[in-house]
Amino acid sequence: MKDLISHHAATVAPRLLNAVLTSTVDGQSVAIRITEVEAYGGEGEDPGSHAFRRQTPRNATMFGPPGRAYVYFTYGMHWCLNVVTQPDGTAGAVLIRAGEVIEGLDAARGRRPSATSDRDLARGPARLTTALGVTGALDGTALFGARSPLRLALPRAEAPTYGVSPRTGVGGAGAGTPWRFYLPDERTVSQYRRAAR
Repeated sequence: MKDLISHHAATVAPRLLNAVLTSTVDGQSVAIRITEVEAYGGEGEDPGSHAFRRQTPRNATMFGPPGRAYVYFTYGMHWCLNVVTQPDGTAGAVLIRAGEVIEGLDAARGRRPSATSDRDLARGPARLTTALGVTGALDGTALFGARSPLRLALPRAEAPTYGVSPRTGVGGAGAGTPWRFYLPDERTVSQYRRAAR
């Protein structure tokens, strides 16, 4: 399975649509079917990426090996979850932006009491990590380990149709890169937003 994601993030990203991500945290399991993702490239390649300038302690997980979770803190309040791609030593990751909770609804609702409907439980990257119970403690977790607290099950085939757009909230030289992929007509897909000036 890991071989299927050991490629450039933009190649891997659409393959993750309809994949199932399952967390087991504090004795509660929640599974999410992925409906929206964004690809981020490596050093010197993608100005929108954490790894564009160089490897740092914060982004080190993004440099591999592939098949691990890259979890980072943003805006001083939210965790975001990525799937690391590319060969070991080369940065690349796919941000999991949104999904549909398919198992563990009660646990997800308990973690996201402000959600007005089940479609909003994991609609957006910060909501998704909250519903799954994902924090920085899971950074570097192997996603294909049988006993891993965070497990990824890839779909049998790539989604037959998917939408493509620039990434949400990315400004500057990377603003127009069309590396956001989503399942059309899915209610859980988050709203596209350009970067604020």
